[in-house]
Amino acid sequence: MRVLFVTIPWRSHLHLVVSTAWGLQAAGHEVRVASGPELTEVITSSGLTAVPVGSDEPIMEKLERLQDADVLRKVEELAERGDLLVDMSENREEELTWERLRWAYRMYRKTHAAMNDSMVEDLVEYSRWWKPDLVVWDWLSYAGSIAATAVGAAHARMPIGLNVEAQMRANYLRVREQQAPQEREDPLGDWLGEWARKYGKPFSEEMVTGHFTIDQMVGSMVLTSDVPHLAIDYVAYNGPSVEPDWTRSTPSKPRVLATFGVSLEQAERHQALSIDQLQGMLDSVADLDIELVLTLPAQLQKRLERVPDNTRMVEFVPLHVIIPSCSAVLHHGGIGPFLDSIAHDVPQLMVSRVLPDIGERGPRLEAAGAGRWISGDDPEELSGASIREHLVRLLEDPAFREGAGKLREELNAQPTPAEAVRELEARAHRYRTR
Repeated sequence: MRVLFVTIPWRSHLHLVVSTAWGLQAAGHEVRVASGPELTEVITSSGLTAVPVGSDEPIMEKLERLQDADVLRKVEELAERGDLLVDMSENREEELTWERLRWAYRMYRKTHAAMNDSMVEDLVEYSRWWKPDLVVWDWLSYAGSIAATAVGAAHARMPIGLNVEAQMRANYLRVREQQAPQEREDPLGDWLGEWARKYGKPFSEEMVTGHFTIDQMVGSMVLTSDVPHLAIDYVAYNGPSVEPDWTRSTPSKPRVLATFGVSLEQAERHQALSIDQLQGMLDSVADLDIELVLTLPAQLQKRLERVPDNTRMVEFVPLHVIIPSCSAVLHHGGIGPFLDSIAHDVPQLMVSRVLPDIGERGPRLEAAGAGRWISGDDPEELSGASIREHLVRLLEDPAFREGAGKLREELNAQPTPAEAVRELEARAHRYRTR
């Protein structure tokens, strides 16, 4: 069959779908990956065939243009207090007021449109010609949902982390039904419906959720949802990689990786730790008998005033190369280091407040006994002393590695992307309408 992957032009989002695309391609299926032109080289470097669609304006510039509007300045204000725009894990009924939900969905429409609209027409035109049987779209890449609807292809959504978007959507629809008929707006549904009608199709809720999801999350952490899902094992892909010579031997002391994502350079203001907080972290662990490996872009390394003797600074090291040698991993909550740590039963410390699922994933990590989570709501929690305290606990208490080991066993029991191909074939046949 023909399978079209669609992702917004964001490197870390592509990385999380590559292994599934590999599995399908190795099984003999035709695979293409569509995204904005700025991602073309990243796609082809993965060994997959790129289909550039949409404008060549960088996605960050598209989003930055929204910042000029008064309404987006309000979004920034809400984001600072962890409102629904950035915290999609909120599930307390008393917090899910119609005013907050409606505001959030107005913003979702604006940001999703900015990321997707320029890709849609090219993508539909390509899909009408190539005729994919299955479209797999990254969780933010609604252009894939629109194109699949336009041509009658089956389509699957790939969440990053826990599927809090489906949970939030269910809450939105429930609260919406409680409003007076004239007040029941649905900004996200209206936007998708406008595109669907352009191609002669009606809007359906499956345009928001996919016919089903392909879920790389550990099964016991998956949120309950009415959306069918297919669980798969996590297979790491970190881009073109070279194994450095310093990783080719067993470390002489406990190795700790501190990494805050490949997107730090592009979106510094959204990251978990500021430069001052990074400096505080380094100062606080300077006397520990460990080898700390900190990944940081070169221009940010230059802004640090002190680097302890026990710290190795690098711009990049493939996670799947270094994590197996680590005794603990400190990271920003990205799904790559989160699942890579589980895959190698390494305890982890997540320092994050800006990811949509972190309010659910952080507590679930702690409940599994596989690591610790610092939310960052209180500045004291992000102090060097606090990070040191959590890190020492992870290094000294063997229960954390036992907890991580149990999650690893559970993750490894899920079918690999290659083993899931037959089920993907069956679902493509079940859901496509052409």
